[in-house]
Amino acid sequence: MSHIPQIKIPATYMRGGTSKGVFFRLEDLPASAQQPGAARDHLLQRVIGSPDPYAKHTDGMGGATSSTSKCVIISPSSKPDHDVDYLYGQISIDTDFVDWSGNCGNLSTGAGAFALHAGYVDAARVPQNGICEVRIWQANINKTIIAHVPVTNGQVQETGDFELDGVTFPAAEIVLEFIDPADEGEGEGGGAMFPTGNLVDTLDVPGVGALQATMITAGIPTVFVNAADIGYTGAELQPVINDDKAALVKLEAIRVAGALRMGLIKAPEEALKRQHTPKVVFVAPPQDYVSSGNKQIHAGDIDLNARAMSMGKLHHAMMGTASVAIATAAAVPGTLVNLAAGGGQRDAVRFGHPSGTLRVGAAVSQVDGQWAVTKAVMSRSARILMEGWVRVPGDAF
Repeated sequence: MSHIPQIKIPATYMRGGTSKGVFFRLEDLPASAQQPGAARDHLLQRVIGSPDPYAKHTDGMGGATSSTSKCVIISPSSKPDHDVDYLYGQISIDTDFVDWSGNCGNLSTGAGAFALHAGYVDAARVPQNGICEVRIWQANINKTIIAHVPVTNGQVQETGDFELDGVTFPAAEIVLEFIDPADEGEGEGGGAMFPTGNLVDTLDVPGVGALQATMITAGIPTVFVNAADIGYTGAELQPVINDDKAALVKLEAIRVAGALRMGLIKAPEEALKRQHTPKVVFVAPPQDYVSSGNKQIHAGDIDLNARAMSMGKLHHAMMGTASVAIATAAAVPGTLVNLAAGGGQRDAVRFGHPSGTLRVGAAVSQVDGQWAVTKAVMSRSARILMEGWVRVPGDAF
C-alpha cells in the first residue's frame, strides 16, 4: 500500500454556547473542499472522525454527541452590510452523511467571536474596549444573526462571570439577535412560520397514534408535542430517553411524521438524509426537578419545561435554534408551548432543560392574519479551546 502523508489545515477548536466544533476559514481549506460537495463532506467527516460504527470518534476531533460533532466554515461575507458568511455542517456520528439543512444557534456565538479573531471585521468598527456588533450571514438558512461580542484591549474578551447552564465554567456574555428567524420557502407553507397554517394540528404518527402538535419554522423547523401525551413529565434527563430504544424509535417516528406534515420531506426514507431537521421538543408546565448538574430547579423560577431531541438523542441542554423556536411559539397565544407556559401574551420565557434553565425572548406580530417573528434574542458565550492545525490523511477527500 502506497504511503499517503497527512495534510495539515489551519483550524480553531471552539466552544460556542453548549456546543463545540472545528472552525475553518474558507480560504484555508484545500481547493477541492472550498466548494460544496463530496470532497468537502469527506474532509469534514475525517476531521471529526466519522462515520464511526463504534460511536466514539476516537480517531477525530468529534465528541460523539450531536453537540460536539460539528464543523463551521467562515468567510468574508458575500452579502452587503454583513461581516462574514457562516456555514454550518452537522456531522453524522455513525453514518456517512453531513447535514447542511439547518443552523447551530450555539455555534452562532462562536461565529461572531471567530470573525473577530480571524480579522474579518473592519478594524475601524472594532472598539478598543466595548461591544462589537458582528453581522453574520447564516448561509445554511439565508438569515442574519447579530452577535454583540465584548472586546477588551482590542481583543475578544472570552473570560467573565456569565454562567450558562450546561457549560461548566463562566465566561464572557455574548448577546445574539436572530433577525427574522422564520424559514423561507421550504415546506408546504412556502415560508410561513406555521407551515400547516395552524397553531395546533393533529399529527398521525404510525405506531404512536394521534398527537396534538405545534409545528413551526422559527430558528429551526421544530415539532412540539405535549410531554404527557407521549408518556413523559417534561422533567426527564438524558438517560431516561437515551437508554430506552423504544423511546428513541417513538420520538423518531414523531419527527418523521412532522417532517412529512411540514413538507420538509416527501417520503419517510428521506428523513435518513435529514437528521438535523426538524427537531422534536416535548413540553410541559413548570415543575421542580434536579438538573443533570445536580442543581435544584424550582417550578416557580421557570415558565415551562422543555426537552429536545437532536440527531436521534435527547439533548443535554437546549439547542440555540430550538430555543428560538420555543421563544417564538411561546409568544403566540394558543400554541402548545404557549399553553404549557400558562397562556396569554409574553415576549420572553425562561424554560427548564436537562442542564438547568435558559431565558430567551422573541418579538412576534400578526401581518395579514399570519403570525411573523421579527427577532429572537438570547445570551450565550464562546471560547477558543485550541488553535493551530488539524491533520487528516491525504486521501481523506
